[in-house]
Amino acid sequence: MKSDALDRRGGWFDHPVLSLLLVVSWLALSRSLEPVHLLSALLIGLIVPRLLRGLLHVGSPIRWGAAVRLSLVVTWDIVVSNITVAKLVLGPMSRPQPAWLRVPLACEHHRVNALFASIITMTPGTVSAVIDESARCIWVHALNCDDAAGMVADMKARYEAPLLAVFRLDGEGRP
Repeated sequence: MKSDALDRRGGWFDHPVLSLLLVVSWLALSRSLEPVHLLSALLIGLIVPRLLRGLLHVGSPIRWGAAVRLSLVVTWDIVVSNITVAKLVLGPMSRPQPAWLRVPLACEHHRVNALFASIITMTPGTVSAVIDESARCIWVHALNCDDAAGMVADMKARYEAPLLAVFRLDGEGRP
């Protein structure tokens, strides 16, 4: 099934992550665990995804272990990058070396590429500016880059390869 196909399934638990997020969000907004709020949260978590199923895309099966490992790597990189950028900005006025990097994409899977670009943008010091699907690359602006090829290889190894593993894709973007 294509990754961009709309969801036409008829089950009540076809989008369990969305249901869980709706339940948790409702309980956080209500700031209460009273039975009426618990029941409301459960009903919202069941009914909203069911009503939106014609607008939602079919979910891709993922490997949860790989997703957790990737989340830990991204969290660590965000912390380390924040410190690095703070030192660069607040430290001695050494000149940063900004650069535009062309990061080639390993697959055409829209979710993988969007998540890859988002992770790059979340990491301080880099911003993904454009996902150029026709050229199969992401254009990234780096605040400080002394080794462009090394930085591109690092992004692909630390983020793109694990994303392919999370979505059970090979190096060519096929399941």
